[in-house]
Amino acid sequence: MSILQAMGRRAEALGWDGYQSLMRTMSVEAASDFGASVGARLGPRLSPHKVARRNMELVFPDAGRREIDALLVAMWDNIGRLLGEFPNLHRMDLKATGDSIRLEGRDVIDELARKGDPVVFVGGHFANWEVLAAVLANAMPKCRMTYRHANNPLIDRRIVNQRAAYGVEIFAPKGEAGAKEALKALQTGHSVALMNDQKMNDGIEAPFFGLPAMTASGPARMALKYDAPMVPMSIVRRHGANFTVKVYEPLPRPQAADRTQAILEMVTGVNRFIEQRILETPAQWFWVHRRFPKDIYRKASG
Repeated sequence: MSILQAMGRRAEALGWDGYQSLMRTMSVEAASDFGASVGARLGPRLSPHKVARRNMELVFPDAGRREIDALLVAMWDNIGRLLGEFPNLHRMDLKATGDSIRLEGRDVIDELARKGDPVVFVGGHFANWEVLAAVLANAMPKCRMTYRHANNPLIDRRIVNQRAAYGVEIFAPKGEAGAKEALKALQTGHSVALMNDQKMNDGIEAPFFGLPAMTASGPARMALKYDAPMVPMSIVRRHGANFTVKVYEPLPRPQAADRTQAILEMVTGVNRFIEQRILETPAQWFWVHRRFPKDIYRKASG
């Protein structure tokens, strides 16, 4: 690494520390509101704004421009709130014992814990998904979460330590190393939780809102290999920094006898679950991700 690169990373880390410190001078609600105001101002000026618009046009082909514009405004409000809340998660009720964060499906978790068998949890990037991960980790301690490394290792270390401080002790990196760690977790009786709503180029093609979309097949393969239930999870922002975390009944076991078809059936089932959650709270999904084939976005920009 060059001296300039090292200096650049340190400068980014200092910026990260400044952002964290600023958010922590506020209450959780105030930081959430402040993040919303910043998101509203800056979001529409960023290049992902166009990606989000294109995704919305694909998912809601009958929506007019005003409807899409309103949805974009609400989306940036949610993303801004997430950024304001993240530095303050350790101050939130992540055990879901009060009203600010509610946990629906605790009976499902209790039953899974009683059986003691490993579980594959699947979810998506909704509302504040960091809250989702933390609540699940507190409700089911023998559960490992996957994550994507931050590009800057200095910031990555800070994020991992921050998550550990509010109960999420173990994170497995994505990719081959992450797959091995997840498999090892299942072998030793631990559960794993994965966000399964983003494009995975080395996954399999499965329908998503009627379009072909490369989707991670790892969760389905793990569930089949270890005969583990695949349990969907999600989160809804009720208002401000108030949430409802939901854990659902396990998805049906695949009907297909052929393993390849069984995996496709399970992946398609996960995509349908994500579709349903998007339709319920469309402003709270992470629309800025290029979920569909590349040519769809090239056509939009041409």
